[in-house]
Amino acid sequence: MITLTSNSQIEQKIALDGVLANIGPNGARVPGAGPGIVIASPTKENPNYFYTWTRDAALTYKTLVDEFLFGNKALQPYIEDYIHSQAVLQTVTNPSGKLLPSGAGLGEPKFNADGSRYNGNWGRPQRDGPALRAIALIEYSNYLVKRGDKKRVKEVIWPVIANDLAYVGQYWNSTTFDLWEEVSGTSFFTTQSQYRSLVTGSQLASSLGLSCEACTSQAPQILCFLNSPAFFDASKGHLLGNINIGSFRSGIDANTLLGPLASFDVNAPCDSPTLQPCHSKVLSTFKVLVDTFRDPNLYPINANIPKTKGVALGRYPEDIYYTGNPWYLITLGAAELLYDAVAQWERQGFVSIDKTNLAFFKSISPSPSLARAGTVYRAWPVLNVLSPFSAILNAVTAYADSFVSVVQKYTPPSGSLAEQFLKTAPGTPISADNLTWSFASFLSMTHRRNKQFPPSWVPTSSSSLLLKPPSQCAGTSYKGTYAPATSAGAPQLNVTCQSTILFQVNASTYYGENIYLTGNSSDLGNWDLGQAIPMQSSNYTSERPLWFAKVPLSAGENIGYAFVREQDCGQGWIWESAVDAGNRTVSVPPCVVGEEEVVRGETDDAFRGEGGRSGGC
Repeated sequence: MITLTSNSQIEQKIALDGVLANIGPNGARVPGAGPGIVIASPTKENPNYFYTWTRDAALTYKTLVDEFLFGNKALQPYIEDYIHSQAVLQTVTNPSGKLLPSGAGLGEPKFNADGSRYNGNWGRPQRDGPALRAIALIEYSNYLVKRGDKKRVKEVIWPVIANDLAYVGQYWNSTTFDLWEEVSGTSFFTTQSQYRSLVTGSQLASSLGLSCEACTSQAPQILCFLNSPAFFDASKGHLLGNINIGSFRSGIDANTLLGPLASFDVNAPCDSPTLQPCHSKVLSTFKVLVDTFRDPNLYPINANIPKTKGVALGRYPEDIYYTGNPWYLITLGAAELLYDAVAQWERQGFVSIDKTNLAFFKSISPSPSLARAGTVYRAWPVLNVLSPFSAILNAVTAYADSFVSVVQKYTPPSGSLAEQFLKTAPGTPISADNLTWSFASFLSMTHRRNKQFPPSWVPTSSSSLLLKPPSQCAGTSYKGTYAPATSAGAPQLNVTCQSTILFQVNASTYYGENIYLTGNSSDLGNWDLGQAIPMQSSNYTSERPLWFAKVPLSAGENIGYAFVREQDCGQGWIWESAVDAGNRTVSVPPCVVGEEEVVRGETDDAFRGEGGRSGGC
């Protein structure tokens, strides 16, 4: 009989092999990927995931660093390749911008498999990637420092980390596309990850004899914002996945589950403002999220499952991507969060039930009388006696196991983990196959189930300034400084004086059609459509079909530009009429050092020329 434990042991090896098969240059499934480049999935059609995402790669490498610290030393060459690849990637000019002088290019979410710029229209910028990359590299650097290799960390790895921390400090209070790359606003997952990156960055800097002003000045403000009422719907008992998004959503979102996983510290107290897995708000949110997907009208596959058992979980209830199905990594994340919480209660020696988490404990309690607000259950010193504390932890562990069983049920015999599986019977895998993030999530979950925990990061002293948010939150930022990490292999760059122009054009488009900006400067691609700037449509309405792009340009120049339509099915580009394209010019005003991101000029145009027609693909 294959038990959950034996199945997990088999799948753990499959998952690790699956991750490594998707990393260049030797990954069996990803020929052409550069060294240290993590490909999201080898799938190239419906959907095409043969790219590297900064966020996915960082989360994957955080898991690989954990695996390395737990004893798998064969992974060190992969980690070293990652350091080099990211140092180079930071310098790649892309539609989000450049590394110099403002760091804006660090917010670019994805690149081609060889590390070159991806020039398609996309939800950008995404500000979680730099924070998560810093977290992964900091954990590895801490290992090297303890081994006595401080000089190499300081000279080679810290410059890569420093760029990311500067970016976090400068842009944490700016809008971002969310974890799912769909809405622009403020993301809980991003904010929580940004806080951890600055705290751990400050700690590493101190161990190297350096300072991180972005860390010490901005971490308390981020923590203040993370704990503000804006992120918690007290009337409904759940954290909000995204705020300030300007569109209707319930706010119930799995990014509030994945955020605490990325910030987990087994030694952190449950009332820590870092919002750990065992925090009352997180447990309450967990129940709301799971109950939402228990609805058989939303997910028929979850019909008739007892409320004490795990169910298949998706991203958010309004999801329509591939009709909105369960995700392997989210269902695994539910199990991991519960294993994390159990480990934290074991370390602390007690479980505290309050009004906020009461509903969660009622749903899992082995006895209704145990779940009472205001009750604290402590571990008994007597062995072989089932105390209420032990009974609750056993129940939560069994609940966690039941989510793993859901994944086991819908995993094919090969052990391959796709992105999703159908919300209707028989739960067939769907969307991208062999998804790296799914494999990494299985590894991370298994680590926690096996009581393997990464090093602690939450400050141990309650008096730490990094752990004490100010009495009043403020939307501050820290002006970062950036430099290519040449010691890690990044190329040297030249800095030019630039001013940002906001290009705007009214262009009615059909779904799948995009608008690009090109011109007679290198910043606009020199009329090469392969280097043109993809414009954003997040402000598009039927009343004003607005496409826009904020582009830093060389100061003091007169630049000619034009707009071009990109059709949806490869039927070619449509330029504006020649007379309009030839007459469009903009004068770039003088730059102001330190304010390269400030818009100093703008256009207000209308696309004139042939409209596009969908190819029906």
